[in-house]
Amino acid sequence: MLKWLFRKRLDAFDREYGYDSSYVREILDADLGAAIKLSKVMGLTGYRKGVPTDACCAAGLVGTMAEDCGPCTQLGVTMAQREGVAPEVIRAILTGNTQAMSEDVLLAYRFAHAVLAHDPQADPLRERIVEKWGRKGLISLGFAITMARFFPTLKYAMGHGQACTRVKVGGTPVAVNRQEPQVA
Repeated sequence: MLKWLFRKRLDAFDREYGYDSSYVREILDADLGAAIKLSKVMGLTGYRKGVPTDACCAAGLVGTMAEDCGPCTQLGVTMAQREGVAPEVIRAILTGNTQAMSEDVLLAYRFAHAVLAHDPQADPLRERIVEKWGRKGLISLGFAITMARFFPTLKYAMGHGQACTRVKVGGTPVAVNRQEPQVA
């Protein structure tokens, strides 16, 4: 019965977001306990305290782009759009157009890149984040970066990450820039 409920939720998620959760179905088929543990981990994606939505989405998209070449990035874009992040903000994040980013988005964007690169520049950025949004804000961004990488990595580990796709924002394809920008 529990597996049936999981499948129904996955089907609904896939329909709602145009996503393929077959790697999660494979986990469910192999071990219900593993699927239950995965569902508990998913709860970390909802922790967003003290940080503006667009900044949190920036950190998450940077994390996803570090691990993915399409489907998971598209899912992140779709979720950001549904949370009200403006298409031009999402395009700026995807293309690395730092000139078009607000101060908040730029801070989260640069922090995420610095964290992923293990760059010492993460330290002063972290201090700015704590000053601006507090420790809860820092935790929110840390979870956004980590969880954004978790799912594509798991997907690739399960053998479901070979399909690269064009990412679209508002129906228009965007050339994603996965390169690390200069952190200033």
